[in-house]
Amino acid sequence: MMEKNVIKYRRKRAKETLQEAEIMLENNKLIAAVNRTYYAVFYEVIALLLSKGLSSSKHSGVRSLFNKEYIKTGIIAEEHGDFYNRVFGFRQRADYEDFVEFENQKVKSWLKSAKEFIDAVEKVMNVTDENDAAGYTS
Repeated sequence: MMEKNVIKYRRKRAKETLQEAEIMLENNKLIAAVNRTYYAVFYEVIALLLSKGLSSSKHSGVRSLFNKEYIKTGIIAEEHGDFYNRVFGFRQRADYEDFVEFENQKVKSWLKSAKEFIDAVEKVMNVTDENDAAGYTS
């Protein structure tokens, strides 16, 4: 039961963080928007991994598990895996490099990609939820 609560919480955080990214973008706070865009995706991936009983304490471990379990298996489209890896790099630059600037239109497109990513993950999670309710196991 506890795990389901954590999954639900992480999915909620993903949506809230996506809204935060939109607010930052609207206010031309591009570095913050990049950070929030990445974390929205990250929280959704954590929820997805938890739904399969998987987790990692490191961002690199979360990415590795996601790629292994969902991208390489074709459960989630490769374009979403590529985006997750790219937005991780953008967030690293935004948070740790000096004199970083991003273009508004690019950040806007990354935010759109993050929404598509979360939609794709939610479709997979909804199928998993339906299978669990029907008594199927993966």
